[in-house]
Amino acid sequence: MGDMRKDYVSERFMIVSKKDDKVIDPKKSPFAPGNESMTNPSVLSLVAKDGMLQRLQDSEDEYVEGWSIRVFESKNPIVSIETENSYSDRPHYSEPSYGYHYIVVASPKEKDTLATIDTEQWSNVLVVVQDRLRWLYTQKGVTYVSIFADQGETAGSQNPHPHLNILTFSTIPPIIEEEAEASYKILNEKGVCPMCQIVNEEMGGPRQIIQTEGFIAYCPWAPSYPFEFCISPKKHTTSFSKITQKEINDLSLILRATLGGLSKTIKDVSYNLVFHLSPEKKNSRQIHWHIEIYPITKPWSGLERGYGIFLNDLSPEQAAEKLGVSCRKELANLVGIV
Repeated sequence: MGDMRKDYVSERFMIVSKKDDKVIDPKKSPFAPGNESMTNPSVLSLVAKDGMLQRLQDSEDEYVEGWSIRVFESKNPIVSIETENSYSDRPHYSEPSYGYHYIVVASPKEKDTLATIDTEQWSNVLVVVQDRLRWLYTQKGVTYVSIFADQGETAGSQNPHPHLNILTFSTIPPIIEEEAEASYKILNEKGVCPMCQIVNEEMGGPRQIIQTEGFIAYCPWAPSYPFEFCISPKKHTTSFSKITQKEINDLSLILRATLGGLSKTIKDVSYNLVFHLSPEKKNSRQIHWHIEIYPITKPWSGLERGYGIFLNDLSPEQAAEKLGVSCRKELANLVGIV
């Protein structure tokens, strides 16, 4: 396993990793039922039996069959607990890329996507992610747990089988650190959580896509990508691991509706889905947790890569209008209105 290197000057990290999850033969996807021996043994396999979900796991010589969700350590981890303790200082700063890397296979069906699995399945996936998140924060050396999904090759995924990645880090990722610091500053100066303020501003406005009882999906005021959108809890909350089953079911509904609407709006769209969460361990810099979805519809220009100034040929108001039409239809179908 490689190391985690920091830019000469800025707080930007990169990891040297020989990650290779490419599926050579689609007929032998390692994430598909019957191919369990191609991955590490599961630490959790959910199996439906007699109307209940059993929590099982593989043994050394026997793999659980008939699973609906499967969790295992990646065979090609980006981070590893077996990394060497090597450090170096600036200008060539590096530290061990220490951490855990789990895969959560979201469906046994290869033709499924995160935009087609039903809301009940999404709820079960989120419960599994929530449980794994809690467990990881009890482990030594875990400072931050990241949760993300890559859909499509241009979004970084070479395995089309629907799955999520759970990675831990021994430090807080720079973007989360920056967001937490900015939120803390605004909270101290204005006495209000900036995400609560955003939710109140966007609710019912031109950038809202849809909302459910507890969540709102909206296109941000200054997006980095065309059709980029966020899903945020309406009420102030800093911990995803503590949300209730009712809230999980509600989140599943808006996730399924928005991802389904996105796939109807942009054919064969690739996207990244990222959870922005507060560190669960003692930390005064907390954020109102949320999920960000970045559709990959065009390459970045030199202005974007070199200066961090983004060019979009579609305003977030136009994107929200187009996504809203598709997402409202998806939501209506899911709740049985149509």
